[in-house]
Amino acid sequence: MPDLSPLSLPDAPLRLDLAPAHWIWYPSERTLPNTVVLFRHTIHIPAPLRSANGWIAADSRYLLTIDGRRVQWGPAPADPRRMEVDPLELQRLLTPGDHTIGVTVLYYGGGDGTHPVGKPGFIFTLTTTTATGNSTSLVSDDSWHAHLSTAWPAGNYKRWYLRAFQEMFDARKHPYGWDTNGFTPDGRWVQAMLVDCPPSLPPSCSSYPDYLLDTRATRDGSCLIPRSIPLLREHPVAVERLVEAYTIDWHRPAEEYFDVLPPNAFTATPLTVTGSAAGSWTIALDGTTARALTFALHDQHVGFPFFTIDAPPGTIVELMVQEGHTPGGPALLNTHFHAWARFICAGGVQTFQTLDYEAARWIQLHIRGTAGTVTIRNVGMLRRVFPWPVEPHASVGEPALQRLLDACVNTLYNSTQETAVDGMGRERQQYSGDGAHQLHAAYMTFGEPRPGARFIATFGQGLMLDGYFFDCWPAYDRLARVMERHLDLTPWGPLLDHSVGFGFDIFHHHLYTADAAAVREPFVRYQRFVRYLHRIRQEDGLIPVTNLGTPAVWIDHVAYETGKPLHKQCAFNLYAAAMLRHAFAPVARVLDHTDWADFAEGFAASIIEAAVRAFWSDAEGLFIVNRPWLGAGEAPRLCDRSLATAVIFDQCPGGRNRPAIDALAAPPPHMGISYPANACWRYWALARGGRTDVIIRDFRERWATMPSVIENNTIFENWTAAPDSGDLWSHCAVVPLYLLTQGIAGIRPTAPGFTQCTVRPQPADLADVAVTVPTPQGPIAFACTGTRGERTLRLEVPRGCTADLILDEREQIAFPQAEGPVDGNLRRYRFPSGTPHTLHLRYT
Repeated sequence: MPDLSPLSLPDAPLRLDLAPAHWIWYPSERTLPNTVVLFRHTIHIPAPLRSANGWIAADSRYLLTIDGRRVQWGPAPADPRRMEVDPLELQRLLTPGDHTIGVTVLYYGGGDGTHPVGKPGFIFTLTTTTATGNSTSLVSDDSWHAHLSTAWPAGNYKRWYLRAFQEMFDARKHPYGWDTNGFTPDGRWVQAMLVDCPPSLPPSCSSYPDYLLDTRATRDGSCLIPRSIPLLREHPVAVERLVEAYTIDWHRPAEEYFDVLPPNAFTATPLTVTGSAAGSWTIALDGTTARALTFALHDQHVGFPFFTIDAPPGTIVELMVQEGHTPGGPALLNTHFHAWARFICAGGVQTFQTLDYEAARWIQLHIRGTAGTVTIRNVGMLRRVFPWPVEPHASVGEPALQRLLDACVNTLYNSTQETAVDGMGRERQQYSGDGAHQLHAAYMTFGEPRPGARFIATFGQGLMLDGYFFDCWPAYDRLARVMERHLDLTPWGPLLDHSVGFGFDIFHHHLYTADAAAVREPFVRYQRFVRYLHRIRQEDGLIPVTNLGTPAVWIDHVAYETGKPLHKQCAFNLYAAAMLRHAFAPVARVLDHTDWADFAEGFAASIIEAAVRAFWSDAEGLFIVNRPWLGAGEAPRLCDRSLATAVIFDQCPGGRNRPAIDALAAPPPHMGISYPANACWRYWALARGGRTDVIIRDFRERWATMPSVIENNTIFENWTAAPDSGDLWSHCAVVPLYLLTQGIAGIRPTAPGFTQCTVRPQPADLADVAVTVPTPQGPIAFACTGTRGERTLRLEVPRGCTADLILDEREQIAFPQAEGPVDGNLRRYRFPSGTPHTLHLRYT
């Protein structure tokens, strides 16, 4: 086996040293979970500025304000050993005069889906340069004032396993105006403490005590780096309407209900609340019962819910959010992993907004605690969205299918932000395997490579000492599961199939972008995983899927019979072999690691040989996932992942793909079918086999009819989802969006950076399909109208991209034929780049 390349930190230009700034914190020797510290400093700007640039970071999250105005929220989720520092560009906000810089820092303390572990700290540096060239700097040091917030009580409990912050905010204890010029700090404000941590390293390296986990990162393996993803855009979205309201008569204390959810805690009675034309709602509190007002956004979004209230002092509002809700269902929306925040009013008119972001279509305000008149207005969400460079252009002529594509786009807005996550309502974690498929849409619908580049960098940093990856990273989940696995308390070890999928993620990023620099470090880390797979291989040549110790194999949760984990071995081995030959080896050759490429190809061939011996039925021309155990009285079982992988990557002996394609097109009862995020494998195989009619039928019958598509403009996590539950109504399964380009329009890169591509249109019975694929060479514009026998294809491919058009061999095409592989009765033509062409097709 080839030698492992050494792991190392990024090159010096990518590492930051923020000296003379210091890491600072509130003077202390212990920081409780969910502690909020306010930092403030004044700055004088003597003259108009040419620039005002700097850096800011905090563990765990910060909110920057200038003169009380919200500026930005961060940082992006990152490995605690490689914190990303956010850039500052404040010229437009710092006009001549005095200004107050305020920073609210939330320290999670406990693990979160967006934050595995860390230590408290805040760092800031800003250099201002006037139009005449005079420069001054402001850095974080002990001249800053710090305030330990009691409005957000330190030490409050976690919301649930993967959400650290159960927000509780008492406005009566908050020093309003603290981040404006007119504020004078009192004795509750103290001189900030310098933290023992170099300004070139993250606070996880500091000597400050981590009293919960007792961690300390090594300094030679850690660094600060510039933020690798743009700051997200934020814009307010108002609720569409008040949907329902209730009077809540409490039988148990309300605080007890929100703490522990006892049964039969309240009785709800429908309440009529009339809104004003100005968008306000007035209710009367009697000091005993509560009022619950449920509002709906038009679509599901991700962001910071807010509301404005005019209420007596001491009025308590629990803000609850939910992804899916049925009016007339549960009166209180505390049905989604304790997704509530509590605000206590100081009296008069106040606006409240959550400090951390949520995923919701439904926002509910539960109001209680005082007697008197309460007026609610300005209910909505400060939505956060990645700054996509182009508007998506993906259209079909059927309203239901167009709504499905629009739902995919909105879902991608929700799931691909700083990280590419499964869903923002439950975990907020980025996974390879199923979760990373959404990046195909980022590349092909938006022409945006930065989420993919950041994904392969940050996920790859979750390499474990044994050689496999945390399958969701940077996140708390599998970090905690490792301990649980050793005590046999969970089936959820780090998932090896997601580590396999990560090899494809690295390959695809290079294929779409030709960015060899971005894949270099992930490739070096991935060598460890290839070695791990080789080390655990069994005597029969197969890689095991059970008795692995800490890690586990998942593949999918609906495609296999419960209690039959060995049935996953066929799919897992074909998947690993495909990755080795078609992903890892090509990247190795790009990076001049021919020894690793040769080794991977040989390893892949041996796995396929073993899988054929164990699982291939020559009589049926299929891989039977339980073939080794049929003598034990089992009936034959198929799975879509095994068959799809074999078709896509030419793993069927003798090229016998047709039986697998037929089975995928009409799945027999004994075939397991993957859940939505993994449905792409079956569809990719069907597209290769010329059966996009099946894909389109599935889109019409199974996807476009999802209640989430119709109600939330989003995609379910599973084929069904219940309202008022923990189910995800906005999940990363945006399969129809990228299958429209890859399968139906048939546009695929075949050389890095789209310098070469193929176009194999397969619109089936769709009479109107149009997509634009932004590529590094320029946009590919595709439009196909009409029906079979009288179809018109309009296609334009940019200069710099050599495109081969693949069509039925009976089509009369004037373009020269091109060399290259084709399936069945197809022919390959060299399409002229740089100018649009219109073709009339009879057999497509």
